[in-house]
Amino acid sequence: MRKRKIWLGIMIGILAIMGLGIGGFWLWASHPAPVMPEALPSLESDALVRVQTDPWLEFIPEGPNPTTGLIFYPGGLVQAEAYAPAARTIAEAGYLVVITPMPLNLAVLDVNAATEVIAAHPEIKHWAIGGHSLGGSMAAAFADGNPQIEGLALWASYPAGSNDLSGQSLAVTSIYGTQDGVAIPETVLAAQPLLPADTVWVPIEGGNHAQFGWYGPQKGDNPATISREAQQAQVVAATLEVLIKLEAMDE
Repeated sequence: MRKRKIWLGIMIGILAIMGLGIGGFWLWASHPAPVMPEALPSLESDALVRVQTDPWLEFIPEGPNPTTGLIFYPGGLVQAEAYAPAARTIAEAGYLVVITPMPLNLAVLDVNAATEVIAAHPEIKHWAIGGHSLGGSMAAAFADGNPQIEGLALWASYPAGSNDLSGQSLAVTSIYGTQDGVAIPETVLAAQPLLPADTVWVPIEGGNHAQFGWYGPQKGDNPATISREAQQAQVVAATLEVLIKLEAMDE
């Protein structure tokens, strides 16, 4: 009887520790970085772009129906809305952009989110996928083995070692900030063997990690030496090059 009580106490203790761990993780993950107010106007529809917010953030260009689209995975603990300004600018150029909100704001919890997006848009002939930081790594994981993805845009990110894309026919652009203190340039560039030989590498001089979105400063990051607007313009331009390549396949 005494041994049974001891084991019962141990089991209760283990369960209590597990509960605290899960509770702590939930508390941590349920407090993402707040979206900067400057990003919110990009969520409003106008004459150029129609915005839908359910079940994903969709930025649909008005005018001719797009046939090329971009699916975007947010960074870890960053809300989808933080990438709305960039998504809207890309949509204004004539491309469908879909940002997929993630469970607990962690793309690792729904790597296959792009599957439903693709199924919902049979009119799109060419798909690229992209993501920031953790979102970029998970986007690369989805691109690995999903041939419907023809392009990949990595924002301050790189594929995991288990996702070797070097032999795949993908239009890839890897964009990184020279001041990034989270995805440091050396680490980003070290992923070259995992990506196609013709991958385009785009360094943003003076750019940091947080300015890939609109969610304020980030722990561990370095101060940027260029404005957020200047960094965003370069990120958007480099991402558009991927979509232009895919669109050119029809010419």
